Amino acid sequence: MKFMEDPSLDHPPYAPPFLKAGKLLISQTANILQFLAPRLGLVPKSDATRLWANQLQLTIADWLYETGQTHHPIANVLYYEEQTTEAKKRAAHFRAIRIPKFLDYFERILKRNKRADVFIFGKKLCYVDLSLFQMVEGSRYAFPHTMVKLEPQCPRLIDVHDRVMARPRITAYLSSPRRLPFNELGIFRHYAELEEE
Repeated sequence: MKFMEDPSLDHPPYAPPFLKAGKLLISQTANILQFLAPRLGLVPKSDATRLWANQLQLTIADWLYETGQTHHPIANVLYYEEQTTEAKKRAAHFRAIRIPKFLDYFERILKRNKRADVFIFGKKLCYVDLSLFQMVEGSRYAFPHTMVKLEPQCPRLIDVHDRVMARPRITAYLSSPRRLPFNELGIFRHYAELEEE
């Protein structure tokens, strides 16, 4: 947290996450991924494709934000229990309209690849695929009944999720103590009343 209050920084971050890389201090998940991905071989080389990847990641950031708003629709500083009535209304709209819209968008992007066995940019894994994996996993935790209903409509997206999960290093990470289980302190939270009709 000292980075956020350091008056000597020209570009202080607002809040975590942030990455210190040499003299650079990079904040915001999409920005961190945009910096790391070329260095890790997780994005194609062309500028146009990198911008497209960042655009997709920013759309995922919108989806993630809206997910968090289902359990904190009034204010993040209030407890969920203080805004449950509003959360039920927000979650109903999110489940009925927004989740299907996000799933359909990424399904259509994957459909453009013309092949069923590809990631978002073809045969090679990209950081956007990793983020999509996490969005599906988190959505399954937060809204299990909704996802059971919607997943048959996005087979390509679910296939990307499954192929990411099957990668040996991802499998090892998922079964390690480093992978924190979903819980009611994170962005993806499961409250049964938020799936009631």
